[in-house]
Amino acid sequence: MTEIIDTQAPPGAGEGATTRRYNGWTQNTTLEDYSLRYAPKSFRRWTPYVVATTALGGIAYLADFAIGGSIAISNGFHSALVAILAAAVTIFLTGIPISYYSAKYSIDMDLLTRGAGFGYLGSTLTSIIYASFTFIFFSLEGSIMAQALDLGLHIPLAVGYLICSLIILPLVFFGMTALSKMQVWTQPVWLILMVAPFVSIAIQKPEKYERFTHFAGNSPTGSSLSLLGVGAGAGVALSLIAQIGEQVDYLRFMPDKTAANAKRWWAAVLSAGPGWVVLGAAKQLGGAFLAFYIADSVGLAKANEPIQQYVSGIHTFAAPVALGLATFFVILSQIKINTTNAYSGSLSWSNFFSRLTHRHPGRVVYIFLNVGIALALMEFGVFGFLNTVLAFYSNVAIAWIGAVVADLVINKPLKLSPSFIEFKRAHLYNFNPVGFGSMLIASGISIAAYFHAFGAYGKAFSPFIALAVAMVLSPLLAVVTKGKYYIARVDDQEEPLFLENGLLSAELMTCAVCAEEFERPDIAGCPFHAGAICSLCCSLDKNCHDACKSPAAGPVDLGLPTLAAPPPTD
Repeated sequence: MTEIIDTQAPPGAGEGATTRRYNGWTQNTTLEDYSLRYAPKSFRRWTPYVVATTALGGIAYLADFAIGGSIAISNGFHSALVAILAAAVTIFLTGIPISYYSAKYSIDMDLLTRGAGFGYLGSTLTSIIYASFTFIFFSLEGSIMAQALDLGLHIPLAVGYLICSLIILPLVFFGMTALSKMQVWTQPVWLILMVAPFVSIAIQKPEKYERFTHFAGNSPTGSSLSLLGVGAGAGVALSLIAQIGEQVDYLRFMPDKTAANAKRWWAAVLSAGPGWVVLGAAKQLGGAFLAFYIADSVGLAKANEPIQQYVSGIHTFAAPVALGLATFFVILSQIKINTTNAYSGSLSWSNFFSRLTHRHPGRVVYIFLNVGIALALMEFGVFGFLNTVLAFYSNVAIAWIGAVVADLVINKPLKLSPSFIEFKRAHLYNFNPVGFGSMLIASGISIAAYFHAFGAYGKAFSPFIALAVAMVLSPLLAVVTKGKYYIARVDDQEEPLFLENGLLSAELMTCAVCAEEFERPDIAGCPFHAGAICSLCCSLDKNCHDACKSPAAGPVDLGLPTLAAPPPTD
């Protein structure tokens, strides 16, 4: 289950160097999916359409319906409408640069965070933040599926939670290879079933949509607009800002952008990256409407449960099979999203533990960890605390995203940080105060605000405080530190290398440690091993003690031809 270390050093290696051999799970690229490293050209064989469809398939989740219903029930129609739209605009704008840089450099959210102002170990904390997002939402989605199994098949919730966890495991083992097929095949059926109730109600009972605008729920101010209601609702919706991490887990497999595919490339990146929130906001509004639609029949306490919403909605056009069809729809939706939650969680846990333990048993191992934590949350009844859990989480998540975005859209254009993304341990400081410090300070201030340090309005708008503080502090700290904590050392060849046509070099090199071949962007020079080393072996090496970053360590000649510097960001 763990990697094996051979004691014999390869010819020409430095003193104390060893060769490393990985187990079958880690060496199988179909299972491993380049979980800790750059996704090479040879693996990125999908078209922009397939990548985008796979990424968008993951947002089939029904938590949006539950979130929208909860926001409307708690704050009334007008406050819910403004809150959902405000959160959607924020998520869309912050998602654009993250999606672009991830697709351009073929790296996931963790590697992007490393090079966007956090440093090698600084991004370890964000791995936990991201992993928390995946298992929190896995548990919420699993709870929704279990509610469907309970209502449709009379399976007790506790048993349903276990079933909803176990059914995901085999689908996630094979990563992008299996998920791309599953998401493409199921997407048309899911879209039809999702939209059908709204069309049917519009035809049969159009007056319901007008009455919806007067829905008050439990709001003390009724259906009218309330700033406190807007802030509280937006805080819940903004917990979904970390969803961009799951989107770029797929976007890293985008093919290189060329003159021939530029329009399709941009369409895929924008639609599957920040564009997920367009459908997400529509689903939240749909959940708010269906909560209103069924409130009189099932009560406000159950009106935010998607299975209840869809049984009533489908009943308007397929009454005899409404329960069965709604159960099928909920199960299909939750399988589509929880495969993504489990997949992304395995990537995040892999990154976290590889840096702390210098061991990597393989991405597949961490699927069990992520699903296990989610199952425990389900059994503890996390769905009953939906608004509280998500509102608190959003403070930390948006501080992280805000710090990353500030580096990409402010620091890089102003040349306060390098123009490219460096993700390899060999070239990074362990901590960069620019992003890491910005996130910690912004999180601390916003959490204090959430706990009433700045009054009722401060609590309501605490996620926006986190975003504003992170966006301001990042360039400020970059100026104060003069950007010197971004790059610890460089090879004699500038990283990453570009060819004259602007594409990343696919030059293959042999790692001196594991003796496998990797493309140039995944390779660094290593004085300890006296040669090239791949990013994974570099991450897992605990004997070198970062010798490459000592003043005495000079550049390592990797024997490559001189290549052009990175082209300007387009």
